[in-house]
Amino acid sequence: MTDTKSTSEKRIVGLGVSEGIRIGKAFVYHPVKLEQIAESKAELPEHELVRLERAKSLCIEELNVLVEHAKQTLGEEKAAILKGQVSFLNDPAFYPPMQKLIQNEQWSAETAVLRTVKQVAGLFESMASEYMRERAADVRDVGSRLMTLLVGHQGARLTDINEEVILIADDLTPSDTVQLNKQYVLGFVTRIGGKTSHTAILAGSLGIAAVLGVGPAIETIQHGDELIIDGSTGECVLQADEATKCLFAERMAREQAEQESLKAYSSLSAVTKDGFSVEIAANIGTPQETAGLLDKGAEGVGLYRTEFLFMSAADMPSEDMQFQAYRGAAEAMQGRPVIIRTLDIGGDKELPYLALPEEMNPFLGYRAIRLCLDRRELFLAQLRAIIRASAYGQVKIMFPMISGMEEWRAAKALYEEARQQLIAEGVKIGESIEVGIMIEIPSAALLADRLAKEVDFFSIGTNDLVQYTVAVDRMNEKVAYLYDYFHPSVLRLIKLVIDASNKHGKWTGMCGSMAGDPLAAPLLVGLGLHEWSMSTSAIQRIKQTITGLERSSCEQLAERLLELDTPAEIRAGLTAFLQQN
Repeated sequence: MTDTKSTSEKRIVGLGVSEGIRIGKAFVYHPVKLEQIAESKAELPEHELVRLERAKSLCIEELNVLVEHAKQTLGEEKAAILKGQVSFLNDPAFYPPMQKLIQNEQWSAETAVLRTVKQVAGLFESMASEYMRERAADVRDVGSRLMTLLVGHQGARLTDINEEVILIADDLTPSDTVQLNKQYVLGFVTRIGGKTSHTAILAGSLGIAAVLGVGPAIETIQHGDELIIDGSTGECVLQADEATKCLFAERMAREQAEQESLKAYSSLSAVTKDGFSVEIAANIGTPQETAGLLDKGAEGVGLYRTEFLFMSAADMPSEDMQFQAYRGAAEAMQGRPVIIRTLDIGGDKELPYLALPEEMNPFLGYRAIRLCLDRRELFLAQLRAIIRASAYGQVKIMFPMISGMEEWRAAKALYEEARQQLIAEGVKIGESIEVGIMIEIPSAALLADRLAKEVDFFSIGTNDLVQYTVAVDRMNEKVAYLYDYFHPSVLRLIKLVIDASNKHGKWTGMCGSMAGDPLAAPLLVGLGLHEWSMSTSAIQRIKQTITGLERSSCEQLAERLLELDTPAEIRAGLTAFLQQN
């Protein structure tokens, strides 16, 4: 939504998903849309052929540079996205037909690209295989790149960014993210997206300010506009007057001073005043994200989301490809724990090459451990890769979406099968691997006392636990007001899980958004949460909060809060407690 404070200053409000105040020029990312290009004939076909060949060469050159950059910074799996585009440009069924349209029918280079892309994409879309139908999007992406080079569209390519900017876009896809240069991108604003979307996760892992879901108001931001964004409050200010600039400059100075002071907590343990110690870990999606974790104060990786490896690959990642990724993370953490979550696909995360069925309620359907237990060979290959990586660090395995004892035992049996295979083959593996489950489904939380007898640990995924407990689609803006991890029912489930693990000598972690929220810290300390895993940018602040608390006071607070009736009352109680301590 927009708000006008004066005749020139404009304010837009979205969702603040990654804190930080940033001031800079807007870089509006509008990729060329093929449907907007009008068809035209060529006056000189020979000239059009030269233009097309030059655009193809430049496109391949750009893509090869991006592939190498992606390999070094994000790994082989994300580089595969761009490799696929290079292969299309070299495909005899894609490029030669463009040349024929120019030579035989005297179309312009732009029209030749437009017509060929439309035809090839249409062929893919008509195929029975879901995987092949999904390739239509890749064809259009390549066509958009070629068209951008042909029409000389300015401000469209992320590779054009060579100064500090705030990126403005409808959304950012995985193929966009491999092109982002953190040195220049101060933050970003998107039309769509929520607090738990993949774009929000990206912002947290990159540690840059982000405001998502601003809606149609994004159209008011023009390329080159001076823009202020606040990733905490979700505010965006265009054409700010002097008073507003001074206000935000002061807030930014205070924020920077606070960030500087927080660095001292990187080397400190998270221990309350009365000696209760917890482990602070980081959530990651690629092994490259381990860079700098130790310097930030992470004591391990509490959640390695392996689905990103699968989502960014053109085909199913092999066992060896997976092994290299998992080994990289284990070695980077230098003996500290790395909890690797097995494939959590489905819901809002799709794999075209798996040809998953369309479902009315995908979040309640064929996903995560349900899919893996059904596709044994896929699951066994991943388990073998993780177990092999355990020889290079303190690797732990976590199964997502467990709803009860049968699924846990079936998954554990396949783990044992993979382990015995490797032992029989003489492969070196870790001596002791902890195997646990994510608590995301209320049924698992209610069975925690039984499950705790068999699992090695629990990790509470609050993002899904909340939506399944209060029946709220966390991606649906219409009911977003109901999505709250301070809901009394959610807190009672969390207590059940922690109490069950304590009773049976096990431990409980948390890898959902709640773990990185300073407001939740006194409550989680009071409940006795053992391990907290969060985005890297939240680690130092959480350590600062925990070291200022007394567990005994937090335990009393937790007892009082669990008697309250609404999330608002619980938030008010936590706010008052932190103000007094």
